[in-house]
Amino acid sequence: MLPKKHPGMMVTSKIMWYNHIMKAIDFQTKLQGALAENVAALQDDKKDWIVKGFIDIYKTIYTISIDTKVVSKIIELMLFPVILKFAKDNGLKMVLAAHQNHYPDVTFIDESDDTYFAMDIKSTYRLTANKVNGFTLGAFTGYFRNRTSTKNITLPYEKYNHHFVLGVIYSQQSSKIDEEQVYSINDLDSIISVASDFDFIVQEKYKIAASRPGSGNTKNIGSITDIQKLKEGSGPFSELGAAVFDDYWMFYQTKDMVRGDTIPYSNLKEYIQYKSNLPKLKDITVLKNGD
Repeated sequence: MLPKKHPGMMVTSKIMWYNHIMKAIDFQTKLQGALAENVAALQDDKKDWIVKGFIDIYKTIYTISIDTKVVSKIIELMLFPVILKFAKDNGLKMVLAAHQNHYPDVTFIDESDDTYFAMDIKSTYRLTANKVNGFTLGAFTGYFRNRTSTKNITLPYEKYNHHFVLGVIYSQQSSKIDEEQVYSINDLDSIISVASDFDFIVQEKYKIAASRPGSGNTKNIGSITDIQKLKEGSGPFSELGAAVFDDYWMFYQTKDMVRGDTIPYSNLKEYIQYKSNLPKLKDITVLKNGD
């Protein structure tokens, strides 16, 4: 017979769990506030992106394409001063990824209690007023599965207490951009911005994750695409919890990964059926048309 847990241990465990949750909420609230106060770092009073192009030493301006990778990288660079100030204001040590393909973009450390926050900076564009193209939320192979690994990650995945996404949402310019056009510095006001109407979300990764991979052939986790749900952090894993999110994606298989065998599951409904022996998953209802 297993020994009964002492009531004092249970109370301590609940207090630790509560502090863990409150720490994440405090981080999220403060970062979201810092971004809201500094939206001018990206857009002007007309909500147009303040970046107009690339300039050389001869003051010739070359237009920016709407290529999402180019736009995303520039946005990331522009937000770093805001993020750095947020870290200083809140007494957090900030460590940047050593390489572009390493996770996460930023590591925050609260040395007062050894809390580690991972944060990726992601951006996506609106498809409609209510829907975006979607974020990619990092790999579901490699360090995500081997959580003691230091390959392509600043610290082992298991070291982090919370995994956040700073998501930037913007609208693409509807007018065609002439990428061959060059301008002088005197033309600055007439250059059309390729992006506008920026908005931010700060959510823990599992709360905005979908049950499908991101776009392309890479082994990345996809996000939900409804803007309101992104802001609320109400994706399909938000109520199931981080543990279910981790289990789902740690054992998720694509067709090329099973090499001809049957894929165990490709969505939450199939996952729950596959894991039906787990008591906490028996009575879960998944929306048929959900992300």
